[in-house]
Amino acid sequence: MRVGVLTGGGDCPGLNAVIRSVVRKGVQEYAFEFVGVRDGWLGLLQNDVRPLDVSTVRGILPRGGTILGSSRTNPFKHQDGLQRVRETLAAHEVDALVVIGGEDTLGAAVELGRQGIHIVGVPKTIDNDVSGTDYTFGFDTAVGIATEAIDRLHTTAESHMRTLVVEVMGRHSGWIALHAGIAGGANVILVPERPFDIDAVCEQVRNRFKINYAPIVVVAEGAAPKEGQLVLKDRSLDEFGHVRLSGIGEWLAREISERTGKDARTTVLGHIQRGGTPSAFDRWLATRFGLHAVDAVKDGDFGTMVALHGTEIVRLPLDEAIARNKLVDPALYDEFETFYG
Repeated sequence: MRVGVLTGGGDCPGLNAVIRSVVRKGVQEYAFEFVGVRDGWLGLLQNDVRPLDVSTVRGILPRGGTILGSSRTNPFKHQDGLQRVRETLAAHEVDALVVIGGEDTLGAAVELGRQGIHIVGVPKTIDNDVSGTDYTFGFDTAVGIATEAIDRLHTTAESHMRTLVVEVMGRHSGWIALHAGIAGGANVILVPERPFDIDAVCEQVRNRFKINYAPIVVVAEGAAPKEGQLVLKDRSLDEFGHVRLSGIGEWLAREISERTGKDARTTVLGHIQRGGTPSAFDRWLATRFGLHAVDAVKDGDFGTMVALHGTEIVRLPLDEAIARNKLVDPALYDEFETFYG
């Protein structure tokens, strides 16, 4: 059997660990042959495919990013996209695909699966918002990076007695903001699931200054005030119809400064959260996902996604696993009563 591997959407730490474990187990236990598809779905549209073997994946476990490249390409937004995908797979005699991606990449995989293409999905996103799995790899690394940044910002905020607003990733869900904010001792945490009251935020900031401490505000990029205004710098859309989010942190800092009379600055972590070597947990989870994904290929269990439930790796129907975004549970958010948003 010849198996194709592709990584789509935004990169994240742990992608190479999945590629490595899929190829190593597939070659050594099942005698599969592998090809790597360059730049996600774009590679299938452009017939950009390369051989993959054990020597190719040697030494990539600790590397961030993806050796295959990635893109936010939607094959159904391109002329004759389905036919071009079929032609590339046929030209390279690919029997099945292991597709590593988030909601958009796996959403395209669902539709391609309905068209008869054999696919096994692996969930990845630093946002941790794929509903079918307890955790996605990349999330733990992103939280660690954001937490370290918050730790460092505490000291400079105290030195100048100013508010520091830290903008982290999170389009639909606030998992990074909540986990890093709590771990980093933030004073205010704002998430997309709960529109915030800017007056309440400013009151928290004032209360912090009253006890002679500088406040830290952590905000997810998709968070918005109660008025329903999503603050954006860039309103252009990607091929999946998503706005490229950014701007809420700057807006917050400006509003806090004007309303409290205290200096406020913004730090946007952005793609720093995606880069660099994966954490031990993300290497562990990504490796397990890869091992179980190639088992699903061997079993002919296509149209499924591997997922973490507790400590067990399970298979779920792919369409059900990505049917909705996994949002922060309000009860979890409310456990921390001193945080408002």
